[in-house]
Amino acid sequence: MLLPRFRFLRLVASLTTRAFSRGPVSLQGKAPDMSEGNAHLLVSNVRNRLREIVGASTNWRDHQQALADRLSLSNQLAGSQDELPVRRMKDSYIEVHLPLGTDPTLREKYLNYHKGVRFGRILEDLDSLAVLICYSHTHNKALQRSPLSIVTALVDKIDMRKQVIHPDCDIKFTGHVTWVGKTSIEAKMHMSQYHDGAYTPVLDATFVMVARDPENKRAAFVNPLKPEGPEEEELFQQGEINKTRRIELSTASLLKVAPTAEERKIVHSLFLNTLDTKTVSFRSRVLPPNSVWMEDAKVKGLEICHPQERNIFNRIFGGFLMRKAYELGWANACAYGGCRPNLVAVDDILFQKPVEIGSLLLLSSQVCYTEGNYIQVRVHTEVLDPLTRHHNTTNVFHFTFVTDKDVPNIVPQSYGESMLYLDGKRHFNQTLESQ
Repeated sequence: MLLPRFRFLRLVASLTTRAFSRGPVSLQGKAPDMSEGNAHLLVSNVRNRLREIVGASTNWRDHQQALADRLSLSNQLAGSQDELPVRRMKDSYIEVHLPLGTDPTLREKYLNYHKGVRFGRILEDLDSLAVLICYSHTHNKALQRSPLSIVTALVDKIDMRKQVIHPDCDIKFTGHVTWVGKTSIEAKMHMSQYHDGAYTPVLDATFVMVARDPENKRAAFVNPLKPEGPEEEELFQQGEINKTRRIELSTASLLKVAPTAEERKIVHSLFLNTLDTKTVSFRSRVLPPNSVWMEDAKVKGLEICHPQERNIFNRIFGGFLMRKAYELGWANACAYGGCRPNLVAVDDILFQKPVEIGSLLLLSSQVCYTEGNYIQVRVHTEVLDPLTRHHNTTNVFHFTFVTDKDVPNIVPQSYGESMLYLDGKRHFNQTLESQ
């Protein structure tokens, strides 16, 4: 049964597919709406549109001055949400095209070694699109520049509906705001690809953005949202459910409370399975057959954060962080399973702190849970200050992969690793429940 959270976007995708399928079919992979030269917003222009909205510049030196000029926009912020006009979901609806089937040069940027699409690039596009959707919701025609600084707070969920993304077929993104709080906005996006004469769904994504003042220091109010019709009411209520679920998950975090009774039994069972029956000692551990110690399932990386990867607010682009984390997690899953893994879902990416330009970004991926042919990978990113040697966590990413064959069992040794195992199991179970 199709879950409520995806019904509306599926309906939009279905209507769009039927509309295009009536027209003449062009060359394979080239959608009629892109191959006929019609004007559409392209993915490559999304970030340019965002720069126009906030008054940012592509030039590094001018960019600094543009951000300084934004400080004067603080007096344009609303004192309360009641001062802002109510918006509808269709006010923020956006359709963006990625013409992989019609632009060979662009195709090279997205092509991976396996002749598929680099999913890390798709993550970058989704992040930019989510920001643009939210600015469309808060748009004020009377203002030349938006006083709001809208940034990514959380990637709630990305669910894959199709494992294969063709590198030579046109892609379409659609999305709109589905829920708002006082200062936060939920945006749902749908990605489809034109193949065999029709658009087919590839993924559904839910991002949560937050609005800040022009200096990106304090929260700012956003326009309220009024659903129209039962389907939009359902989407809005799902946003409320998502908010409640996130609060409950945060409250039940293993970093705050002890595991449940059932989870404690799992940890103890893992411990008993690794005891050396010859010595019967708590310190003597033996790796079971077809298993890998968790300590041996890590891959680490380092990124120097250059100005080229900055966002419109002079911090490191969130999509860039997601791409790097995904690619490291994928590499770890590939090495662990001994074959090419496919992404099933991205879950609960929390942006805890912004990453400044010039930072040393340390990335650490860990296989934390396995089941059959599934691999759950956690990627932790932190910023290292080379002068003070202090580490500050910026993001935690959760990826679920599937392979064509069963993989070895991951086995924790320490208590801390056991908590990582349980946390991975929780995210894995949540992913399967939403499929």
